[in-house]
Amino acid sequence: MEKYIWILLAFFAGSFLPIQSAMNNKLAKTGGSPVHASMISFAIGLLALVLYILLTSQNVSWRGIKDAPTYAWIGGILGAFYVTIIVLAFPKIGPGLTFGLVVTGQLLISMLMEHFYIMGAQQIPISIGRIVGMILIIGGVIIMKKF
Repeated sequence: MEKYIWILLAFFAGSFLPIQSAMNNKLAKTGGSPVHASMISFAIGLLALVLYILLTSQNVSWRGIKDAPTYAWIGGILGAFYVTIIVLAFPKIGPGLTFGLVVTGQLLISMLMEHFYIMGAQQIPISIGRIVGMILIIGGVIIMKKF
């Protein structure tokens, strides 16, 4: 049962991305700066997380965080890159193509991470079925762009 709850939550998290992008795009247009819109989005997200931590009495192992590998700290930079690129791409190529490409990129890298067991990903070898699935997704993105 718990697995189904996480599946549902992941679906909803993904479904909110185009809405968040539209909101960030509106902020970028009214403020005149996509980068500032991304920064404001992250700042508000930070405030929301701080409030959540305070309300739920979350604990952290500062020693564990300090001992994390250097590459683990880059996640925030990748998040900032992602949000900023989405803010820039959304009005130029539209939400459908933007997120078609986002999903394609996510699935391709996820498949490689699973195959090569990168950063603790569950090891799942690349198979013909997975390759065909990726080809269908890429084909879908091409069809979206052309029609």
